[in-house]
Amino acid sequence: MKNAATNLWSYLTLNLAKTRDEDGQTLAEYGLIMAVIAVAIVIAALLAFRGAITTAFWSATNCLDGTCS
Repeated sequence: MKNAATNLWSYLTLNLAKTRDEDGQTLAEYGLIMAVIAVAIVIAALLAFRGAITTAFWSATNCLDGTCS
């Protein structure tokens, strides 16, 4: 009986330790996924607004040169 109780106790403590360790790992994985999604959104926005961004920089450069309209 004592051996069974010891086995049960060690089984429960090992499973609780695994659960606690996996929570931090899961959080890190979600953070990594969110970072990849954010980078993809920034790249998509840059590609979608490439023309407008280029025009804005050219306009700003012209204004700095003194040929601003």
